[in-house]
Amino acid sequence: MSSVAPLSGSALTITAGGYTAEIASVGATLRTLRSAGRDLVVPFDADEVRPVFRGAVLAPWPNRVVDGQYSFGGQEHELALTEPTRHHALHGLVAWTDFRVVSHEPDRAVLATTVPAQTGYPFRVDVLVEYRLDADGLHTTVTGTNTGPDAAPWGTGPHPYLVAGPGRVDDWTLTLPAAEVLEVTEDRLVPTGLAPVHDEFDLRTATRIGDRFIDHAFTGFDRDADGIAAIVLTAEDGHGVRVAFGPECGWAQVHTADHVVPEYHRAGLAVEPMTCAPDAFNAGADAGLVVLEPGASSAASWTIAAV
Repeated sequence: MSSVAPLSGSALTITAGGYTAEIASVGATLRTLRSAGRDLVVPFDADEVRPVFRGAVLAPWPNRVVDGQYSFGGQEHELALTEPTRHHALHGLVAWTDFRVVSHEPDRAVLATTVPAQTGYPFRVDVLVEYRLDADGLHTTVTGTNTGPDAAPWGTGPHPYLVAGPGRVDDWTLTLPAAEVLEVTEDRLVPTGLAPVHDEFDLRTATRIGDRFIDHAFTGFDRDADGIAAIVLTAEDGHGVRVAFGPECGWAQVHTADHVVPEYHRAGLAVEPMTCAPDAFNAGADAGLVVLEPGASSAASWTIAAV
């Protein structure tokens, strides 16, 4: 038997409460999640290069930094353009990092890496990712700790593509209890301003997705007494999947996964709780940007569960 790790990195399996999750160390990625034999996220093979950020952890920013440029601490910074067709820096700096395994128990896995100070992001941040399963689903917590000498901008979120059941995105029903949507330009998805949800973006009651296109960030969530918001995706039989997140995630990006590759096209609904809005490195605190002072930490959590 070969000792060479699969292309997606070291493979970690955890089980509990009727759930099984498989974690890949590259990107601390959620590769599969199943409940009672049913996929809750679009899976991919262990020896496959992860497609379309499927299940990756996003840090030290989720979504986009427009033109890869931002100002912080009185300095101008320029990031590598990792979404060249739209001319943006996309989804942070750890999605292709091979995280080290800190611990692996039957129901829990912890992975870690360090974002080194570098051109465009001259800050050093440790990133710790915990996956834990129980009867209530898969709980994920991402913690960023500033180990450098200067304050650092920070944001995080996951990138799962949810699966409600048979079929594709068009066949499923979405409940998205958000009052506001961040409008963007059609060509480059550059934020233009917040607006009350309207027309195809008003999904506060269960709505069949149909052929609508969504690739937008939402905020202003209805939350319970504990500050938890939940986005729910169901199939015709009423079964499905939900993502719940606390007040540290003030935003969620939702994308119908329209893609030129037929097997990827609308195969799952991306639901990405985020601590900050797209382009928060430029928009600042009003968009949820966290400023990590030296030695400080910031944690965010979310749960994926079967419905």
